[in-house]
Amino acid sequence: MKIAKLDITNNRYEFIALAALVMALNALAIDIMLPALPDIGDAIAVVSENHRQYVITSFLIGFGISQLFFGPLCDAIGRRKTFFIGVTIYIIAAVLGSMTESFAAMITMRVIQGIGAGATRVVALSMVRDSFSGRAMAEVMSLIMMVFMVMPVLAPAFGQLIIMVGPWQWIYIAMAAIALVALVWVTFRLPETLKPENRRAYRPDVVIDGFRIVFTNRSALMYGLANMVKIGALFGFLTASQQIYGELYELGALFPVAFGFIALVMASASFVNSQFVGRFGMRLLSHAALLGFVALSAVWSVLAYFDALPLWLFIALQAPIMFLFGLTGTNFNSLAMEPLGKVAGTAASVFGFMQTAGGALLGTLIGQSYDGTVLPIALGYLIFGSISVILVLIAENGTLFQAHHDPI
Repeated sequence: MKIAKLDITNNRYEFIALAALVMALNALAIDIMLPALPDIGDAIAVVSENHRQYVITSFLIGFGISQLFFGPLCDAIGRRKTFFIGVTIYIIAAVLGSMTESFAAMITMRVIQGIGAGATRVVALSMVRDSFSGRAMAEVMSLIMMVFMVMPVLAPAFGQLIIMVGPWQWIYIAMAAIALVALVWVTFRLPETLKPENRRAYRPDVVIDGFRIVFTNRSALMYGLANMVKIGALFGFLTASQQIYGELYELGALFPVAFGFIALVMASASFVNSQFVGRFGMRLLSHAALLGFVALSAVWSVLAYFDALPLWLFIALQAPIMFLFGLTGTNFNSLAMEPLGKVAGTAASVFGFMQTAGGALLGTLIGQSYDGTVLPIALGYLIFGSISVILVLIAENGTLFQAHHDPI
C-alpha cells in the first residue's frame, strides 16, 4: 500500500519532527562521540588529550565545506534527492568508521561522514524557507530547534550507555541505524518542497550567480557572519566540554548529565522564541539576547580570571548565557535566509559553510587554548560575542532594535 506524502500546511508538527531529525543527524555525530573520546584516545594511542578534539573538529570541517556543493545541488535537483545522496554517504562513513584502527583513518572517515551530513542542514533549512517566510519561518525554525535540541540532551547519555555495555565502535553503528530511520521516513513521507519555477540549473555560471546573490546582500551576509563567530564560541566549548566537565570538575561518567542540562536550556530558549517572535519580532528578541550574552560573558570571564568558578557557579552562569545564545541563533538564521528565498539552497549552503567550517576553525582556536581552566572558553564567548554585535550593527546600518515589518 502506498503511503501518502506529508501535507506540510495541515500537518505542521510532523514536518517539524521530520526536519528536526534530518538536522539532528549532524548533532548526533558530534554529541554521541563526546563520552567516548577518552576510550578512543586510549584505543588508538592519541598522545595529547587536546588532540582528541580533532574527532569532533574533522567532522565539522567536512560538514561545513560540503554544504557549498550541496546547496546549489539542492536548488537544481530538489531537496529529497540531495538528502538521499548525503545520508547515504553519512551511513557508509559511519559503518567504515567502526572498522578503523588508526587515528588517521578515523579522522578520514569523520571528514567523509561530515561531508554526507552537510546535505542534512542544507535540506532542512531549504525545506523551511520553501514552506514559510517572515516571522512564521522564525516560529517554525524555533520549534524545529526545540525538537532538534533533544539530540544534545540524549546523545551523550546514549553514547555513555553504549561504552558501558560494549566497545566504542558500537557508537558508529548506532549513528548509521538512526540515519537509516531518517532515510526511511523521508522516503515515504516528505514531499518535494522546491517549486519547479525555483529550480536552478547546476551549471558554473548559474552556481556563481547564486553565490553572488547571497554575498551581495549586506544584511543577510552580516547576519550569517554574526552567527558564525557566535557559533565559533560554542564549538570552542563543545570540543573541550568533556575535559571541562569530566576532568576539570571531575564529573566522570556524569558528564552527559551536565551537558544535557545545558542542551535543555537551549531547547527552552527555542520554545520561548517560538511563542514570542510573532509578537515582538526577530530583531527585538535577538538583539536584546545578543547584548545580554556579551554582558554575562564578561562577568563569566572576570570570575574565570580570578579562578572563582566552582561547578555550581560555572553552570549557573553558563545556563543563562546559553539561553540567550538560543534566542539569537534561530532568529539570525531566519534574518539571513529571509531575503534569499529564490536561492534558498545556495543561501543555506553559504551560511552553513560559514557557521560550521568557519565556526569550527574559530572554535579550534579556543579548544586548543584549553589550559586546565575555563578562562579560554569564557574569553572566547566574550570576544566572539562582541564581534557578533559589530556585525549586526553593520547589517542594521548602525542601529539595533529597528522596527521592521517582517512578512507573515
